Amino acid sequence: MLEIDEGSLKHGVLTLVVTLVEVIQEALETQAVRRLEGGDLTEDEQERLGEALMELDEALDEIKAEHGITASVADLHRGLDDVVDEVIDKLINPARWADEAHNEGRTTP
Repeated sequence: MLEIDEGSLKHGVLTLVVTLVEVIQEALETQAVRRLEGGDLTEDEQERLGEALMELDEALDEIKAEHGITASVADLHRGLDDVVDEVIDKLINPARWADEAHNEGRTTP
């Protein structure tokens, strides 16, 4: 019989969800900066956007603190960052990717 620790499962799922929301928030902030720099937003829109992003940040911090997942989210976020860095490196350096794939296929004596 499979036994599942419900508390651990909830902790893991909440950590994943909060981390993904943080990643989306970072993308939103990047897009917001581009729009600000491009002059695409009115002053009112800039103010509302800034307030909304600050409120989201505060809400995420509150959720992490309430559920004791601040460290877990940071660890998962770092892990995701490492994966993204590796993918970007492979896209920028396809020759290195091919060399690594070739070397992994070799058997060392």
